[in-house]
Amino acid sequence: LVLSSLRYVVPIARSYAGYGLPLSDLIQEGNIGLMKAVQRFNPEQNVRLMTFAVHWIRAEINEYIIRNWRIVKTATTKAQRKLFFKLRGAKKALAWFGDKEAERVAEELGVSKEDVLEMDSRLYGQDVSIDPTPEDEENERPTLVLASHEPDPETQLAEEQDKTLKMEKMRQALETLDARSRDILQQRWLSEEKTGLKALSEKYGVSMERIRQIEKAAMKKLHKAMGEVAG
Repeated sequence: LVLSSLRYVVPIARSYAGYGLPLSDLIQEGNIGLMKAVQRFNPEQNVRLMTFAVHWIRAEINEYIIRNWRIVKTATTKAQRKLFFKLRGAKKALAWFGDKEAERVAEELGVSKEDVLEMDSRLYGQDVSIDPTPEDEENERPTLVLASHEPDPETQLAEEQDKTLKMEKMRQALETLDARSRDILQQRWLSEEKTGLKALSEKYGVSMERIRQIEKAAMKKLHKAMGEVAG
């Protein structure tokens, strides 16, 4: 169950790439969150595992970022952590960010305007370590924190699930076709390099027009089969 769900952790981890931490570490933390979710998952609740697991995956990654991103080690309270992760999304939705916008965000997140402005300064200012690493000393300049432009994890997860579902429907629908029709469709539409009608006509010893007819009929059957699978 865990192995089949691991691929969903990657798009969630990628959405946190803007915090400047290794993607491999974010994925590892997400996997830990997934395992915790599996341990608590109850199939009888009629909820998909990944729908249930998103919270655990994100929570584990959030904690890792809090522990390791230097500038936010002071974000120790629940309100500060919420502000840390929500502020970037709130700013993305606003064309301009001033005092009025800060008040609005503060009200939405249940914190003071001063807290919002201070966190904004930390997030979008310069992240300088008190104890520089060798890399810091070599570059002699602060690290700029970059905002992530990836879609939010829930959107990515939904897109991945939808893609997987469509591929499974396609596979099942193709199995309803005879071998020749299936091969023609795969060669014409599902392979990286589209095979020409002439090559297929030579392969099956029929005219190009006959290949076109088989292709058209197979496509019609495929659409119908996919509809039946979906139903």
